[in-house]
Amino acid sequence: MDLTVTTAELAGAAAEVARLLPTRVLDPVLAGLRLKAGTDVEVAGSDQEHGVRLSVYATVHTEGEVLVPAKLLAATLQALDEPQVRLKVEGQRLAIRTPTSRFALPLLDLAHHPGVPVLPELQGHIDAAKLRIIAAVAGAASKDDALPIFTGIRIQSDAHKLHFMATDRYRMAYATLPWEQQGQVDLLVPAKAIVEAARQATNKVALHANEDRIGLAWGNNSISTALLAAPFPDDRARRLLEAVIDSTVLVDADALARAVRRATPYGGPHQAVTIQVEDSEVRVKGSDPQQGESEEFVKATVEGDRLTKTFQARYLADALKAFAGRRIELKIQDGLRSTVLTSPPGEDGVELTYLVVPMRSVA
Repeated sequence: MDLTVTTAELAGAAAEVARLLPTRVLDPVLAGLRLKAGTDVEVAGSDQEHGVRLSVYATVHTEGEVLVPAKLLAATLQALDEPQVRLKVEGQRLAIRTPTSRFALPLLDLAHHPGVPVLPELQGHIDAAKLRIIAAVAGAASKDDALPIFTGIRIQSDAHKLHFMATDRYRMAYATLPWEQQGQVDLLVPAKAIVEAARQATNKVALHANEDRIGLAWGNNSISTALLAAPFPDDRARRLLEAVIDSTVLVDADALARAVRRATPYGGPHQAVTIQVEDSEVRVKGSDPQQGESEEFVKATVEGDRLTKTFQARYLADALKAFAGRRIELKIQDGLRSTVLTSPPGEDGVELTYLVVPMRSVA
């Protein structure tokens, strides 16, 4: 194999593949990155759970295929200043050459690599820009791998929309976006992997899925991952969206987020921030006997009861971040029932709803 390629483009693709591969494996082959030179160069990797294929334009002098350590290749390319780089197999090494330097990576055993999983059946198409709302939904998924069903995003479809839902039991996010349906899906997808795939995707994205895997493909690129357990959250969670509202607050999400951020250092050991609804504003408070107290007013339009709710600051901040740049409605329910955050759907047809469970009063 012998090729010349733009350094930045290959470095970017190698870094994306390396990010999705495990850092600690018993078999180093599973942490390997496959380079396949043909018309262009395909950068690919798989640890059997995830599969990645990214295409980079290259001038191919000699076709071929090799497997090299992913992290080492990515780190080497990212450190180079030369605009172009040449990759050539030299014995049992892949040489990375510039006019003033040479780096030699060991070749791994390509024959023992499991290969990159084939994409499952095509189920429909989505616009890449709209699909990025999935990152906001993923914010409500758990980061605790001890409870894997809470680390996923449930994806369901109907004839015109895809539905995304995630919860860690203390908050829940739900979004819908238009799509071009060819099949039916009801899946529980690892949040981290699908968010990474959506972040990289461009233009029109094909969604592939079966009972075991989901994959996103665009152009000559694709990322796939194994599914989690049975789809969750179930329909009981969706009924939480049907809130009985006692107070509605229309407020700028960014202004409220800034006030929450400033109150957080005063939230005490529970990191508690209190939202107090008043006539034409909300009062954002933090209070702790050891750390002092803060109080800030944010203009708002208020309908209904004047309620007071206390939230864990991080959960509320994450919810507000999902609505950055927009005005939102806080639909507040009495007692310990969830507070619902919504915003009018944009022209792109994407809708997002976020639920945050309030805390019990803290001393």
